[in-house]
Amino acid sequence: MSISPIEPEYIVQLRESLRRFVAKEMPRSKAAEWDKTNHFPRDVFDKLGQLGVMGLTVPEEYGGVGRDIIATMIVIEELSKRSMAVAVPYIMSACYAGMNMVESASDEQKQRFLPGIAAGKIMFAYGWTEPDVGADLASVRTTAERVGDKIIVNGEKRFCSGAAISDFIFTLVRSGDRDARYKNLSFVLIPPNAPGVTVTGIDAMGMKGAATTDVVFQDVEVPIDMLVGGEAGWNNGWTMITGAGLDVEKLEVAAMSIGIAQAALDDAWDYAHQRRQFGKPVSNYQSIQHKLAKMDADIEMARRYLYHASALANAHIPCARETSIAKLQASEIAKVVTQESMTIHGAYGYVKEFDIERYVREALLMPIIGGSSAIQLNNIYKAMARVRASGQV
Repeated sequence: MSISPIEPEYIVQLRESLRRFVAKEMPRSKAAEWDKTNHFPRDVFDKLGQLGVMGLTVPEEYGGVGRDIIATMIVIEELSKRSMAVAVPYIMSACYAGMNMVESASDEQKQRFLPGIAAGKIMFAYGWTEPDVGADLASVRTTAERVGDKIIVNGEKRFCSGAAISDFIFTLVRSGDRDARYKNLSFVLIPPNAPGVTVTGIDAMGMKGAATTDVVFQDVEVPIDMLVGGEAGWNNGWTMITGAGLDVEKLEVAAMSIGIAQAALDDAWDYAHQRRQFGKPVSNYQSIQHKLAKMDADIEMARRYLYHASALANAHIPCARETSIAKLQASEIAKVVTQESMTIHGAYGYVKEFDIERYVREALLMPIIGGSSAIQLNNIYKAMARVRASGQV
């Protein structure tokens, strides 16, 4: 993939730095082993932290390099080209922890957590989804009760990716009356090793290394200073979700999708130029050339729209429609591209010795997480309806 001349020099340098890191610390053989054993390479993650990229969501006053959502997405993209075992923990640190603490934490919590996050020492897992609650986050059943200077949490979370390797579970709880939708939610930071917390792995197809889990909270006690946002955060969780949470999560999934798709295209290109049939490389056949060209065009369009939506988010411009478009397009394209790449590989694409098999498994997840494609279409339609109702068309 060539680098567009419109990208500023610091972005070009960031990509080059990350590619050198991936080549040295994340070779294909290691990535395959991490996937096979569901292993989180903490040593590699620590080295990544030394590059300073966790600080791309943290202000300089807390040890970061300042908010840069586009650069953050580029990091996710480059890491995702090689391994979810490093890409997802990066998101857990820079985005789940860094971005949410910057947007929603109290001043004391910012002082306490952000320097460690910028240094790559702290990761959050998202404890949002529940067995009967997916997109409808306002219906969570996990409860939080204040008792003196403690918060008591009871309930369960499902598909809590990375909980076992996290430092804290960023837990969405119902803290008020059941019927007070959107005004009865809070976030609590819960260590996964706290008494009363049970973390159980889920054997999923992909996203190995930051394995998804079920989490049960049974009379879990945490001090009141673990209430995100301090006193002002009580029953104010919905504002936090619609602030830093959902829009940027969609961008993160789009960036992962683009990284996976690009890796699949790169491998298909190499294979097509090496594999010979009837006396010539299969890349000489126009049908293969057209597949490769279409995949390249689709990925590039998705990438550029991701950067557009990221720029809006970086400037705090309302962008729910744009982030939904970015997530929808990138995730669906990744699914198509990886399967087309598998087709180009023929039978070898179905063999686990080739990375393409892993890319397909990873890509199948992308239209599901961060809000399904159906949810993104709902969001886009609602945005269309608002614009037309306002007479701005």
